[in-house]
Amino acid sequence: MDSTWSAAAWEVMAGSSVRRARPRHCLSRAMRRAWAPASLASATAERHAGGRASLVATASRTQSRPVAKDVSASTSVPSYTALANAGKRPVASMLVMWGAVGALPVVLGQARGVLGPQMRGVALDRADEVGTDRGTLDLREGLGQLALEKAGLLAEFQALSRPEGQAMRILGTDGAVLRDWRPRPDDRAHPEIDRGQLRDLLLGPLDVRWGRGVKQVVPGTRNGVLVHCADGRQETFDLVIGADGAWSRVRPAVSSATPHYTGVTSVETSLDDVDTRLSHLARLVGDGSVAVYGVNRALVAQRNSGGHVKVYAQLRAPLDWHENLDLADVEAVRSRLLALFDGWAAPVLDLLRHGTAFVHRPLHVLPVSHTWTRVSGVTLLGDAAHLMPLLGAGANLAMLEGAELAESIAAGPADLDETVRAFEEQMWARAGRWAKITTAGLERLVSPDPADALALFDQVQPS
Repeated sequence: MDSTWSAAAWEVMAGSSVRRARPRHCLSRAMRRAWAPASLASATAERHAGGRASLVATASRTQSRPVAKDVSASTSVPSYTALANAGKRPVASMLVMWGAVGALPVVLGQARGVLGPQMRGVALDRADEVGTDRGTLDLREGLGQLALEKAGLLAEFQALSRPEGQAMRILGTDGAVLRDWRPRPDDRAHPEIDRGQLRDLLLGPLDVRWGRGVKQVVPGTRNGVLVHCADGRQETFDLVIGADGAWSRVRPAVSSATPHYTGVTSVETSLDDVDTRLSHLARLVGDGSVAVYGVNRALVAQRNSGGHVKVYAQLRAPLDWHENLDLADVEAVRSRLLALFDGWAAPVLDLLRHGTAFVHRPLHVLPVSHTWTRVSGVTLLGDAAHLMPLLGAGANLAMLEGAELAESIAAGPADLDETVRAFEEQMWARAGRWAKITTAGLERLVSPDPADALALFDQVQPS
C-alpha cells in the first residue's frame, strides 16, 4: 500500500525541497546489447582477473523496450578503464541482494562503467519475494522519478504510469463522502505504477537469478565479502548491497537492529475485474484510492491496472490478535474482519465481503535514526536500511539511494569505503527525516480519533 499525498506537501513536511536539477543520464545501445544474456537456460559464474567470482543470474522472463539514446560522448563519468588508469579502484564485482526496487545500483553501475568489463547484471532476488509484485506504488518527482531519469527510464515509466491514480477520496464510516481530491490533467507529481510493471522496467537490461536466497554475508575475508547462498554455494564480492527489505539477510553484517512491531496490523485482500464484476465498488474506489477511518481502524482500497483493486484493513491490535484464528481459512478471516468493522456502511464492508483471499501483514519498523559503524564492502539501502511505515516514502527513497550510490561510486575517490561511507551519511540524514514524518503519520491515520486522520490529509493534500 502507498500514500497518494502530494509531493509538494511531503516536501514541506520533510523540511526541505526534494526538487533539484536533474541531469539526464541514459543507457547506450552498445551497453544494452552487451547486457543481453547469452542464454536464459541456466545460471553460471564467471571469473574475473585475480580469481574473483561474480554471479551471473538469469531471469525467467525478459522484456523488450525502446533503447535510450547513447550519451557516452557527453557524459563526464569516467569508465572502468579510465578509473583504473587514474589509480582509482573500480568495482570488479558487486552483488545486489534485492526486493522489488533494488536493481538500480547495477543498472547505473554498468551504465557508468564502474563495474568490471566482464561484469554482467548481478542481482539476487530473495526467494520469498518472487511472485509478490502485485500492488501499486506512487513515484514522486525528485525521488523515485529522479532515480528513473538518472537511469534513462523516465519516459518508459511515464508511458506505463497512471496519473489518474493520484485521485484520493475519504469517506466516513457511514459512507458519506468527506473529501474528494482529483489530480489536474497535467499533474505528474506522483503517478501510480503497478509493482510488477516497475520491476520489469528495472529488470529490462539485467539478468536475475530468481529465488536465489542468501543465508549469510561475511565481510572481511581475504578475497572480499563472502556470501553464503541458500543452495550451498559461496561467492566473494568487492561490494554487497543489501536492498532486500524489512527482514534483510544482509543487515546483520552491519547492524544488530531488528524491526519492531508498530502496534498496527494490515490485512490485505484483492478484488479482480471490478469494472465488470463489481461495478459499485469500482465507482466507490474511483480512479485512485478510497479510505475510511474509524476508531483505531482504517479501510483503504487502491486501484491497480487491469481492473484489480487492493484492499487493506488496518487496526491497532496486539501482535497475536489472530490467536485462535486460522489465517489460511478465508471465510474465518473475513468473518473476523467484518466483526471488527461492524457498523460501517454496507458498501464499504463490501470491500471485505468480496475479497478473494487475505494476507496478514503486521507493520514493523526500524528505529527512526538507524545507523551503523562502517563495515568494509557491505552497505544497505531502502527498507533494509530504514524500514518505516508504508506512507509513500520507502520505495521512492530506495530507488533514489540506488541511483545515488552508483553515481557516487562512479565519481568517487579511489577508496571505495570512503565513497560508501559518504553515501551512507547522506542516506541516514534524509531517511531519518522521512522516518519521523511517516511514524507520526501512522499514529494519526490509525488512531482513537478519526478526525485526526482527516486533519492530516487536509494538511498535506492540495486545496
